Order: sequence, then structure tokens, then C-alpha cells
Amino acid sequence: MKCPFCNYNEDKVVDSRETSEGLAIRRRRECLNCGRRYTTYESVEKMPLMVIKKDGRRETFNRQKILNGLLLACQKRPVSMEKLEDFVSEVESDIQKKFEQEVESRQIGEMVIDKLASLDDVAYVRFASVYRHFKDINQFMRELRDILSKRIK
Repeated sequence: MKCPFCNYNEDKVVDSRETSEGLAIRRRRECLNCGRRYTTYESVEKMPLMVIKKDGRRETFNRQKILNGLLLACQKRPVSMEKLEDFVSEVESDIQKKFEQEVESRQIGEMVIDKLASLDDVAYVRFASVYRHFKDINQFMRELRDILSKRIK
């Protein structure tokens, strides 16, 4: 491993830990030349998951796109960045368990919507209104009624 500070090729591992999700190993390293410390992550190499867009195009899965959508939906809401990161990791993990090589963007959106209602009701409605392309106030109201009826149960 090359030191990111001096490009020296030798280091020693000072500490190794599993990440909280258990998907990678975090290693603290110390350069044997300059003595500075840095962190590396080791994970299993995965086949890239391809997302099939509505128009049939394919692109590699990008978790940042989910996070960007959630950031917009959660604007001015009491949802921490840590919760959003955990949420995206959960969705990504579910996608990787359920699909091997390809997944439709529609299926990703549905997975996000299904989980989002438990995170924040307002973010859920915001995300759903964009994702489901509400055409009028009646669709919006139906969605709100569904949320309220689930809360009462």
C-alpha cells in the first residue's frame, strides 16, 4: 500500500476492525518512512450491479443517486446524515441480496418508498410525489390518507 503522503511503499497495520455493517475491514496504517497514519478499507470485490432505466438504458448502480433523492426529500426535516447513510446502506444491501446483475430503477424506487415511510412521513410524501408523478391534488390526498390510516392502526 502506497502512503498517500510520501508515496512510500511500506507500512505497518496498527489496527484492524470490521465496519459496523460487517461489509469491510477498516485498517489503520502507519507509513514506515514518514510515520504518518492513514486508513484503508478492504472489502469483497463485487460484480457491478446494472440499473435498467425507464428508457431501457443501463448504467452501473450508484448509491449516491439514492442519497441525493433522500437529501431533497428530507430537507428541513429532523433526519441526520448518519440515518440517511444507514438507510442507503440498508437499501443497497437489500438490492444486492435480491438481485444479482440487473435491477430496474422502478424496483429501487419502490424499495426506497417502502422503507422511507418508517423514517419520516413528510420525506415519504415528498419522495412519493416526485417518484410517482402525482398529477393532481387527489393523488396527493390519497397518499396522505394511506399514511394516516396506517398510523391509526
